Formats: sequence, structure tokens, C-alpha cells
Amino acid sequence: MTFGRKRSFLLFSLATAALMASNSNYAQNSNSGTIEELVVTSRSGKSLSAIANTVTLIDQQDLSEQIMINNDLSTILGNLVPSFSPSRQKMTSFGESLRGRNPLYLVDGVPQSNPLRDGSRDGHTIDPLMLERVEVIHGANAIHGLGAAGGIINLITRKPTQQWQQSFRIDAVGQPEESGDAAGTGFNYTVSGAAGAFDVLANVSYQESGISYDADGEIIGFDNAQGDTMDSDQLNLFLKSGYNWDDQRLELSMNHFDLTGNNDWQSVRGSVAAGIPTTAVRGDVPGEAVSNEVTMFNLTYSNEEILGHSLNVQLFDQDFAGTYGGGSFGVFQDPAFGPNLFDQSQNNSSKRGFKLTLVKDQVADLPVNLVYGVDYLEDETFQELILTGRNWVPETNFQNLSLFTQAEYTGIENLSVTAGIRLEQAELEVDSFTTLASYNGGQLVAGGAPDFNESLFNLGATYELTSQWRLFASYAEGFAMPDVGRVLRGINAPDQNVATFLNLEPIITDNIEVGAEYQLDNFRAQLSVYQSGSDLGQRLQANADGIFSVQREQTEIEGIELVADYSLTNNDTLGLRYAFTEGEFDSNDDGRVDTDLDGANMAPNRLNLSWNRVWTDKLNTRLQLNAVLDRDFENSTGQTVDEFDGYTTIDFSGEYTSSVGLFRVGVQNLTNTDYFTYFSQTVGNDGRNFTGIGRSLTASYYIQF
Repeated sequence: MTFGRKRSFLLFSLATAALMASNSNYAQNSNSGTIEELVVTSRSGKSLSAIANTVTLIDQQDLSEQIMINNDLSTILGNLVPSFSPSRQKMTSFGESLRGRNPLYLVDGVPQSNPLRDGSRDGHTIDPLMLERVEVIHGANAIHGLGAAGGIINLITRKPTQQWQQSFRIDAVGQPEESGDAAGTGFNYTVSGAAGAFDVLANVSYQESGISYDADGEIIGFDNAQGDTMDSDQLNLFLKSGYNWDDQRLELSMNHFDLTGNNDWQSVRGSVAAGIPTTAVRGDVPGEAVSNEVTMFNLTYSNEEILGHSLNVQLFDQDFAGTYGGGSFGVFQDPAFGPNLFDQSQNNSSKRGFKLTLVKDQVADLPVNLVYGVDYLEDETFQELILTGRNWVPETNFQNLSLFTQAEYTGIENLSVTAGIRLEQAELEVDSFTTLASYNGGQLVAGGAPDFNESLFNLGATYELTSQWRLFASYAEGFAMPDVGRVLRGINAPDQNVATFLNLEPIITDNIEVGAEYQLDNFRAQLSVYQSGSDLGQRLQANADGIFSVQREQTEIEGIELVADYSLTNNDTLGLRYAFTEGEFDSNDDGRVDTDLDGANMAPNRLNLSWNRVWTDKLNTRLQLNAVLDRDFENSTGQTVDEFDGYTTIDFSGEYTSSVGLFRVGVQNLTNTDYFTYFSQTVGNDGRNFTGIGRSLTASYYIQF
């Protein structure tokens, strides 16, 4: 089916569903039959059936099963949300997307993504063991403001318990066929409880990771520049404390995350043409160790009853420092420092802001519910070459004030209609700066403070056709900034001015989605079809030196998502997740998209199958199959310019509850499948021709006392 024919099919589906006035939201949760869970990411705390977006809920049981297979957050998301790209299996998440666009990562509503200079480290800011659940809102939206072009991934942390308790967990990771270099260990300690109106939860976790081997027993190459989770140490400190009175709560939480490599392994180039993977040998790596260091503070106040409203106020601060590996790269060279200059960069971002949300049900005793409020975000970002003290990306200051309101009408039986508007007022301030000498000798760029004002709309409805069928349709707009750092640092022409530079214009994404949901006794399914477009989108393109630059072009993405769960017996649940995604961009600026987006900008098509089995009240298991499907990439003339050979892996996890604690085991790539990763096949080069992880085993012991 060509892109044009698929677009016609999509628009026909949209028209049909719109006439039926519908929208739906589906909890993709293999272990729960309910679809009426509350979604805090929606800002209103409404049930799934009242939210005008497709939502995936990943609960603590889902997380536990996936963490035992691999505790990498991107891997977890890909296993449960097939429209999310396959994990790079590295510290970097560059090229990973949700529905073909960058998602906004949050921790308890606090932004973790760094859109002003996207360093692609969003998935490594907190230990997944500290999460109670994950809420994924699919598709562009403006619920939380800046950055949600592909959707929202909100990582919701654990809550203090009412009874005092402690827990301890130890983990061991390895690859049975390989040497001790692959061994990794971890421990996690938590104390939690309440004293009167006060409650507290404190946690410390540490993880030491070894190296990884592929299915052929070869050491997987290190990404010494972008960063690797192999041969690294991870420390996470978490504290959450609250005070409750009447219908009110004041809560303060803090998280400090530090993931640092050991600089003990050097990558050895492979060959894409010859099919030789990139490997590694033991050796000292020069420069500072690659790392992610993130500290977050979050203060929230909630009041369930104030002047007929419920109120939530959130104040937050997040500091991020991501250090990348060094090299004598051409872009770092400067005659003033001599030849063969070795340097490395660090991405720094400080975010602070507040969110105020008011919810009013049954306004004036009418069947109208209202959510409204104001958000403020200030983001200061720069990228420094830390060995020579030069700024690769100048300091940029982004200030964003947003007013929003969302109304829900429930006055017609079985029908719920939502509509909302968000007013974005933003300013980007950059002082005059000079680019690095490698950009045509260094260009003086005049500073400026361009401002942007956008009105973003959303409209949706859900209609229960029968007790089994629910239909849906929605339209939403998202607001994002391009990778400002890449844009500014790459200026190589004279007489440029920040105030008038077109490539700094915001990305406004339109997202249309329709579908149907069916549920009957032991079976439920949802099919959704979507399309998202940006008149001035963002595409990442590799230059000759391997450094990616930003191309501002029209982009269109469309896809299909299918989710189904079948309870074969009281103890057996079968799951199916399928995602088809395709995207194109306008390669010649004629107003029509004509060329496929590549692997750096588009996820593959995926099929995930699972079998959950409760054997006894003490033993349960999960077996899952992940198939990443073949695809070709065509240019504007229809010529195939790149190919991806798909692969299939099988994972297993199980847990046994005994009188002395909980024992868990997980096996990743159970059949020891040999494959090159999606990114390596579609975007990689001889230095990043990485194979995937071979069979690996995780064993865990957990006790609560």
C-alpha cells in the first residue's frame, strides 16, 4: 500500500468515526481487566474513558516482569508499547521515538527531556525500580506543554506506605556462556512508613554493570562518544515525604541519579559492507568518563475542596549534566589550540517552573466538567567543550508561560465530548556568540530574543455504541522547539541573526486519531489509526563527519496500532501488540512529502506477543516474543536507498514467592538470536555497527520486613 493510498484510508476512517462522535482510551495492561483506572498525566485525574488520547498504563507488575529481563527503560517501553522504537541498548536514546516523533519524558510531571539541546539521555534520569507505574499518552498533545510531539511518557514514582516497612533487593546479571566480564550486580534498599500525618519513603540503589556479548560470543562494541551503559556504575538516591491534613497534602520529593562509565574498554571499528560488527578491547579511554548526572526537586500541594474546586500546585527544579566521550573530531579542531586537538562535550540544562491545575465538576450544576490552569517553564541550556572551556552551543534561555482550559460535556447518554485550548507564550533569548572555528573559521552570530505565540486546540469524543463496543476520534495539537543547540552550533554562514533565523521556529504538530474498542468477558481489543503532520517539522540528517544536523521540513507520519488481550483460562492470558508506522518528508520544498524518513527519525513496524501464566498462588511466569519487521526506505523517485532486515527475540521472566522472600529470574534473548540492532542497520556506520545482546540471565532476591 503506498503512502497516498494509506492516507486516503486514514482520512476515510477518520470521517467515518467522526460521524459517530467518538474517542476511546485503552489501558494496555496484560494483568488487569479494568479500563477505568485514573490517569494522573491527564492533569484532571479522570478515568481512561474520559481522556481524548490513547493511553498505555504500565503497572508495577508489568514493570517487575520487564526489569527482570532488562532494566533499560527504552527496552521496557519497546516491549510493551510497539510504536516506540527498539532500544539502542546504549546510554544514548538518539533515534528512539514514539509514533515517529520525540516524546516528552516526565518524572511525576517534572520534565526530563532537554528540547533546547536534545542530548538523547532522557531515559536515564531515574532508577526504574523506583517507579510505581508508567503512563504513556500516545501522539502529539499539549497537556504538559513543551516537547510532546510524539506523546508523553510520565514515570510515576512509588508512594510512602502507611505501615512502617523495610525492603532489600539484590540482583545478579550475567551471560552463562561467557566470562566474568559480563557479570553485574545491584542492590536496592527502601524504608517507608507514616507517623501520624507525616509519611516518608527513602531509597538507595546501586548497580554495577559488566560488558555484553552478542549471540556469537563477540564483545559488543562500546559507543565511546555517545555513551554506554556497559562497564558502568549507577547510583540513585530517592526521598519522598508528605504531610496530610483534612483534604490537603503537601509533598516534597528529591531524586539524584548518577550513571558513570569506567573508561576501561575501547571500541574497535567493524564494517557495514562486510557485515563485521563493531567490537571492543580492554584499554584506557582518554578524557573524562561518560556520565549522566541528574538532580530533581519536586514540591506539590493538593487540596480536594477549595471553593468548589480541587487544586494542585507543583513547583519543580531539575539540573542535568550529560558528559559525552572525547575524540580528535574535525568539528573540535581550532588552529589556536594546535593540531589533533582532543576534546569532549558536556550538555548542561537547568529547568525550573510551576504547574497550577484547577478541576471543577458539574459547573453550575450542568453536565460540564472543567480543567484549567497555568504553567511556567524556564530552561537554561548550553553545551560546553569541557577540556578547552569553549561553548559549542551558546547559553540559551527559554521562558514559556501557558494558560490552558479543557472542558468535558457528558449531557448525552453514552457520549462524552472534550474540547480545550492552550495558549503558549514563549521567548528564546540568546546573546551574541561565535561558532567553533571548524564552521568556516567561526561565525559571529548576532544575539536576539525571538518570541513565539501559539494557540493549540484539541477536540475529542467517546461514544459507547453498545456495552461491548466503544468508538473514538480525536484531534490534538502539540508544541515543541527544534533542537536549538544543533541549529545554533551548526551556523556556518556570515551575517546570521538569532532573532530572524527561520530554523528556530517552533514545531507545531497536528495529531488525528480514530478507532474502535471491543470488550467481552475474557477478550478485549483496540484498533487505532492516526496521522500526524508538521508544516515545519524537524529531521535529523548525518553530515559527512558523522555529526547530525537539523533539517526543517514538512513531515507527515501515519500508522496503525492494534492491542488485544485474551484470557484463555483463569490462569492464562495471551497478549498481542502491533504497530505499523510510516513517515515521509518534503525533500525538495514543493509542498508535498515524497521521501521516507530514515531510521534516525522513524520506528520500524513491530509485533509483540506474550503469554502470562499463573501456575500457583506462589509462582507466575511471562513469555514474550518481539518481532521487529523488515522495511525498505525509498527516496522521492521510489528507489530503495536503505533496507532493514528484521529480527525476532524471545524473553522469559518468572517469580516465586516463598516464606523467606521473593525470588525472580529473567532471560533476555532466550533463543540467543544473532542480529544487528535497528539503529545500526539504518543509521549506523563502521564505528557503530552494533549487534544485539545475546542470551543473558538476571536473578533477583527481594525481602520485605
